[in-house]
Amino acid sequence: MNAYYSVMAARFRALLQYRAAAAAGFATQLFWGAMKVMVFQAFYRSSTAHQPMSLAQSITYIWLGQAMLAMLPWNVDREIAVMIRTGNVVYELLRPRDLYAIWFSRILAFRTAPTLLRAAPMFVVAMLLLGMQAPASVGSGFAYAASMLAAILLSAAITALISISLLWTISGDGISRIVPGLVTIFSGMIVPLPLFPAWAQTALNWSPFRGIADIPYRLYMGHIPPDQLPYMLAHQLGWTVALVLLGRWMLARGTRRLVVQGG
Repeated sequence: MNAYYSVMAARFRALLQYRAAAAAGFATQLFWGAMKVMVFQAFYRSSTAHQPMSLAQSITYIWLGQAMLAMLPWNVDREIAVMIRTGNVVYELLRPRDLYAIWFSRILAFRTAPTLLRAAPMFVVAMLLLGMQAPASVGSGFAYAASMLAAILLSAAITALISISLLWTISGDGISRIVPGLVTIFSGMIVPLPLFPAWAQTALNWSPFRGIADIPYRLYMGHIPPDQLPYMLAHQLGWTVALVLLGRWMLARGTRRLVVQGG
């Protein structure tokens, strides 16, 4: 375990150095978050129908999404992608360690370090100036924190699965174009999941993508009561285990006969 922790810690420290990129990302997310808030305000004001979420809750949901955007599994660790494309992944295969665990450790750092750099200022600015609400209760705050830990693990499992799929492609551009759309729609980043039509709710509630955004955000707001946390964690951790097992199976198959670009 020390070896995998060292891999994660080293990658985490390296990613914390990209402060200028984090500042640029923060400014971009602030802009798009403000645009989304204005769009939702217009929709709410143009309708008198009862909505499953209040405008204040939707605004909080939006800013939580902007704060945690870097945590979403919408891209891959470029260093892993380059390793696979150039064939340097063979050096990884020679190491006396579990390859999946090494990659998973790297991806955990890849998902957490940029998120921490952007989330802290986003919480401060959004709460003080942009209408983001505090957690509905102390219990909701603790439930959110616990659910976010599970969400990070689930996000890392999805990212690992995407990275492993690159063993069967040349550049990985196709999967890199498809995944962001799936993740942002089905996690609730574009439209909060409770606002989707009733006929779509069953599929959305069973989707693994719900566990990386919708569940922790609604626990934060109290839209999902804190006493539902065990069921929400079961959803998140269940999908995490399933995707880890799938990723391990795919990696085992992919490394049996590895062909890199060029031969």
